[in-house]
Amino acid sequence: MTPATIGTGYPTTATADYVFGCMQANGNTPQSLERCACSFDVVASIVPYDIYVEASTFLSMGQVSGEKGSLFRGSVESNRVIGDLRRAQAEAEIRCFE
Repeated sequence: MTPATIGTGYPTTATADYVFGCMQANGNTPQSLERCACSFDVVASIVPYDIYVEASTFLSMGQVSGEKGSLFRGSVESNRVIGDLRRAQAEAEIRCFE
C-alpha cells in the first residue's frame, strides 16, 4: 500500500508531521494552524519531496555525536539540500508569519 499524497507529492503523514511540529513551535493556536499550513504549502511548492526527505535525514543524522554524525554534517551534498530546505523555510516565514 502506498501512503496517501496530496497535490504536492508529499505523503499525508509528512504534511501532518510538518504542520504539527510547526504548530508546537508556534503555540498550538488556531492562528498557528493557519500559518503552519501556509508554511508547508510554500515549502512543498519549492522543495520536491525527495529533497525534503534527504535534507531531513541529513539534519537528523547530523545530530549523532562523534565521527558517525560528522559523515552527515558539512558534506557538499548535505549543505546543498539543507540549504535548499532552509531557503524554502525562510520564504515560508516571510509569506506566512509576517
